[in-house]
Amino acid sequence: MHRRSLLTAATGAVATVAVAPTPASALPRPGRPVTAFNVISDIQGDLNDLGVALRDMRATNPGSSGLAIAGDITPRGYDAEYAAVRAVFDRNAHPGTVAWAIGNHEFYVPKWRDPDTLAQATWPNGTTEDSLFRSFYTFAGRNTVFAEHSFGGIPVLSLGTERYMHYHDPQLWDEVWFSEAQFTWLTERLAYWARRRKPVMVITHHPLPDTVSGSRNKLYLRDYLQAERLLGILGRYQDVFVFCGHTHWDLRLSDWYVRRVVSGTANLSGFSVINTGAVQTGYTDNGQGGEVAVSGAFNQGLQVEVYADRVVVRARDFATGTWLKEITVPLSTRGTDG
Repeated sequence: MHRRSLLTAATGAVATVAVAPTPASALPRPGRPVTAFNVISDIQGDLNDLGVALRDMRATNPGSSGLAIAGDITPRGYDAEYAAVRAVFDRNAHPGTVAWAIGNHEFYVPKWRDPDTLAQATWPNGTTEDSLFRSFYTFAGRNTVFAEHSFGGIPVLSLGTERYMHYHDPQLWDEVWFSEAQFTWLTERLAYWARRRKPVMVITHHPLPDTVSGSRNKLYLRDYLQAERLLGILGRYQDVFVFCGHTHWDLRLSDWYVRRVVSGTANLSGFSVINTGAVQTGYTDNGQGGEVAVSGAFNQGLQVEVYADRVVVRARDFATGTWLKEITVPLSTRGTDG
């Protein structure tokens, strides 16, 4: 069970090598971006900080073409919790296009007998797996976990589990499972946009193995049941940018951004993986193979600026209204309007 589940209630080896990104200071930033958008994750009921984040993003990126939320929209997945998130959005200005990804906390209703009574011993307490997905679909306004949006002409693909695994295997809980349909769709969409020389933004809740902060911690080593296959698809493309949450690990850590190289894909430059931080409580390594909460106010996310020849990702502290760091990633395609 996930290490925060009580609070709210084996993958194959893939050869990789580290590739250092170009520091932002080494590249000029002339011209106007093709588009700019924002990414946040892990709201988990922290509605006050969500409002702070929305207002800060509006101030720093008033022309934002979209907002991506990389999962854990709610603390447990109750319809009332989705409605509370929607109410915060209704009270605050935000981009018209919002890409929602599903997270593990969207499946925590079965741990509760009712909204006030934790009852994990009697899981699933009459809650069906189908009802959890229907709640997410109703909120997100679609009928699949995976979806494509356009942020100012830049494709944004949302991925997510299509099973809550404890319904299917009593030894599993929050692990991610993709259907053949999702794998086929992802393969086809990445190839489609590669032919058109467009960078692709991918939103997924769980961190990919051996990538960003926390992904090498024992808590997150086996989040994807089909990790090798997923990495093999993503690893073919140099201009893919994967944004993932789940860990809540601090964006001030040095491995907030990495290049992931997957052996056998013929892409020796790898693809980009970026930690999204969290709106709710932050964490960092405890030095003993686990993690510890970050003290003080914590509310972090990203601003992404896509230019014709590069992508700039900027880490933002919404609580203090300050920029934490940024990275500039040259595009291999020197993007076109094709």
